[in-house]
Amino acid sequence: MRLAKLALIAALGLGTTGCIKSMLVKGQIQGTRKASSAVDTLHDFEVARAAAYAGLAQFEGMHKLAPSNVDALFMLTKGWTGATFAFTEDEWEIHEDLKHKEMAEYHRLRAIAGYERAVAYGIEMFSAMGKDGWADARKSPIEMTKWLKDSFTDKDDAAPLFWVGYAWLAKVNVNKEDPDTVADLWVAVALLERSVELDRTYNFASGLTALAAYHARTPMAELDEAKKLFDEAMAQTGNKALIQKVNYATRYLCAKSDKAGYLKNLQEVLDAGDLLPEARLTNVIAKRRARRYLGKARMSDARENCAFAD
Repeated sequence: MRLAKLALIAALGLGTTGCIKSMLVKGQIQGTRKASSAVDTLHDFEVARAAAYAGLAQFEGMHKLAPSNVDALFMLTKGWTGATFAFTEDEWEIHEDLKHKEMAEYHRLRAIAGYERAVAYGIEMFSAMGKDGWADARKSPIEMTKWLKDSFTDKDDAAPLFWVGYAWLAKVNVNKEDPDTVADLWVAVALLERSVELDRTYNFASGLTALAAYHARTPMAELDEAKKLFDEAMAQTGNKALIQKVNYATRYLCAKSDKAGYLKNLQEVLDAGDLLPEARLTNVIAKRRARRYLGKARMSDARENCAFAD
């Protein structure tokens, strides 16, 4: 009997230890997610890049310890999307302009893989949130629209929908040569549209900006709708979110062949001060892109919609 009691006490102790470890991991993940916005205030591109990659490694480990934790899955979705946009695409563009074909292709493939990883974690996140039915929703735009409206009804749902939708949209943008990838563009649009329906202001109107860029994807696309969405997004932020102006120039004004407007808007980005401290890093990235898009390589080469060769 004494041995049985000792065994029972030991078993209870092990169970309690496991519970405590789980609570600690959950608390650490929640705390890290809440604190992650501090990175958005960084002014140094290189420091931000190191922090982003370190954060990804951290949350990959946390996901291993807590595979169904929604916060960890959200941070992996957001983290892979943000790091791929800010840093991997940056490397791709640098080597494109230098005409380093092999290195440009290497970083382009890295970007595709980064966005695919973000999407994969995002789909896991939907399941962990109890939003079942993704496989059936993927069958058609009608099914997707119905599933999104039935499953995502709270304002807080705008955030996960945005990051998955943006990752999907960005993957298409860097892999436009693949017809299967392009054929699924409607999924990204549906996710972003539902996100905007739930909260048009999320992340400084990033959903509106992404949809505006989508509608300005070619000179034959929905340019009136693009202009309407860009105007709304910039009005919401008082023109302080500079990435909006970069997208407006490189998407809408390029599609309109408006060279004067293109030059004016990108120069305004470069001349802007520290307008939005809580999104300082994104504005630093916007300035970096604006400087590149005003450079000789981008202004003289015939590349997509922006062919302003004299």
